[in-house]
Amino acid sequence: MGDNGRPARPTERTDVPARPDPTAHRDVPGPSALPDLPAARAVTDAVSERDVEVLTEQLGRPPRGVVGVAARCVCGRPLVVRTAPRLDDGTPFPTTYYLTSPQAVAAVSAVEATGVMKELTARLGEDDDLAEGHRRAHAAYLADREALGHVPEIAGISAGGMPQRVKCLHVLVAHALAAGPGVNPVGDEALTMVADRWRPDRCTC
Repeated sequence: MGDNGRPARPTERTDVPARPDPTAHRDVPGPSALPDLPAARAVTDAVSERDVEVLTEQLGRPPRGVVGVAARCVCGRPLVVRTAPRLDDGTPFPTTYYLTSPQAVAAVSAVEATGVMKELTARLGEDDDLAEGHRRAHAAYLADREALGHVPEIAGISAGGMPQRVKCLHVLVAHALAAGPGVNPVGDEALTMVADRWRPDRCTC
């Protein structure tokens, strides 16, 4: 209580970090980094006009079929978009989660160039836990896409080579960033592989 008998007004706190400025591009740690596997800001945001501008810049073309932003950089720019299973022109589109950040794409491409996908595919035949996780990721991916709409032409087909092989790390990393750690184990592992080049808890936009 204050001296006048009324409830004391709370003092302004100075220890609360400010929300990230969506327009700030900086190479600094984000607020929720994990020591082993950094997490992006997993969200399911509607796509704003500013998001469309950024996506057009990132992709070099207008985005197609985007129904939401599934993960964002700590600066607020899109990292992964959620895409409709059928594009406006009627084309079936199985890639529900699409990695858009040029810096992330470049980092994943550099790892792919080492031939690691062949090694990961071989491990699926040797590591029962990894194989089962890959199958669960496949099922989770299909469920997420089905929630957006049923497209018979791609029924049962997910992306990235799931559930039997590893075909595209970009797809698996996008799923891992959108779903969070533990859903797509190959995507999670790929994130650790690219950590010296790109991390979702640091802005390099």
